[in-house]
Amino acid sequence: MENELISTKELEELIVARKVKDVRNIFEVVPTIDIAEACDDFEDVSHLVFIFKFVRSEYTADLFTELSSDTKEKLIQLMSDSELARVLDSQFTDDLVDDLEDLPANLVSRVLKNVSKEKRDVINKLLNYKENTAGSIMTTEFLSLNDDLTADEAIRAIRRIGKTKETIYTIFVMDKSRNLVGTLDLDELIFAKDDELVSELMNRDYVTCLVNDDQEEVANQMKRYDLNAIAVLNNENRLVGIITVDDIVDVIEQEATEDMSKMAGVAPLENSYLDTSIFKMALKCAPWLIVLLVLGTFSSMILNKFEVALNALPILVPFVTVLMDTGGNAGGQTTTLIVRGLAVQEFTPKDYFKILWKEMRVAMLTGLMVCVFSCLWFLAEMYLHIISFDGAELSASGAPLTGGALFLSRLEISALVSGTLFLGIIVAKFVGTSLPMLVAATKKDPALISSPFVTTIVDVCSLLIYLGFAYLLFGHILPTL
Repeated sequence: MENELISTKELEELIVARKVKDVRNIFEVVPTIDIAEACDDFEDVSHLVFIFKFVRSEYTADLFTELSSDTKEKLIQLMSDSELARVLDSQFTDDLVDDLEDLPANLVSRVLKNVSKEKRDVINKLLNYKENTAGSIMTTEFLSLNDDLTADEAIRAIRRIGKTKETIYTIFVMDKSRNLVGTLDLDELIFAKDDELVSELMNRDYVTCLVNDDQEEVANQMKRYDLNAIAVLNNENRLVGIITVDDIVDVIEQEATEDMSKMAGVAPLENSYLDTSIFKMALKCAPWLIVLLVLGTFSSMILNKFEVALNALPILVPFVTVLMDTGGNAGGQTTTLIVRGLAVQEFTPKDYFKILWKEMRVAMLTGLMVCVFSCLWFLAEMYLHIISFDGAELSASGAPLTGGALFLSRLEISALVSGTLFLGIIVAKFVGTSLPMLVAATKKDPALISSPFVTTIVDVCSLLIYLGFAYLLFGHILPTL
């Protein structure tokens, strides 16, 4: 059986009944991530100690990695030093570093006390790398071979030491001075002749990164070159670690989540949604809402300034919401596309004018389509009396208009709104393109320019265009400001 599921209740019942064989069998047929999710819901975390005592370390090492931070913390508190040392010895260093970053200081000290001196030195070194850099996510347990080995000797070496390494699919080849000189895929080695030298089989056009490179840049490199692992070099160009594709998947998820949060006007969460307290959630949301509230007052100021005009020509009022929503939506569409393009490096701020020219053409075409449709739509609404307008406001005598005069008045109102939509969409796409590009040019995350932020700016611009056009068309009947 493969890919079965196990419930928390079923697993707890087996542990309480001390059915060691059945618990071990679960790890043979159920994915570790599913077992970890069941363990996270244990009411009594001491049941986990049973699993770590009686299940083979090759399984519990993965289980420990997949457990939630809270569960790990409780488990470490329950374990004896010898039990903790056994678990930690089976962990890969990069996974252990990730765990330590989420634990309180007293538990970090206990963990470091129970690992070997060699591993402790490596952990301390990795913890000192700046967060979100290649050095902070790399592993030092990589497979390296000398370039003067034959294929047969290399395979025997892999059989001897490969189990202790994070990956064996990408092999890093070193010369006699321990300098990186190439990489070798395992399949190339397996199909090689026994007497062929590693130096003849290796790839010399390998890709590397530096310990201080941003993790998002590393992810883009691995995606671009379709790599399973990438070498991490220090400032002296010495190989100090590698980053594997499973770590990059986590980076991609983390960066995507961060960008989505920022674009929605929410500060990124450090922990998962369920592990974040209500107070912290409120603190993440409130600052952005306050900033947007302050910006939104500019819209209120404009409406207040033109209040007399809106009272004199009330037909203008029903269209305000439509104009603001459409402009905001157009800006949000563009912002999303630009931020995404910058994130995956489809283009850079240097391509600003090329991107802007394309977006302006898209804006004019989109605006024209919306303009024609909206003009007909608003005319239909006024004829069907969905929007009440008899033209009395535009009549010299103040009496309702009829026939051609009424049609012309309705057409003027529709043209005013449609023309504003046309220009509003152009402005929205200009703002939605320019602001993320400007932020990216300053080496900041373009996702900081969130859709609500762009929407608020576009709302102000749309109102100014709308009411400005209204005075151009109907200034003869509107009071002066």
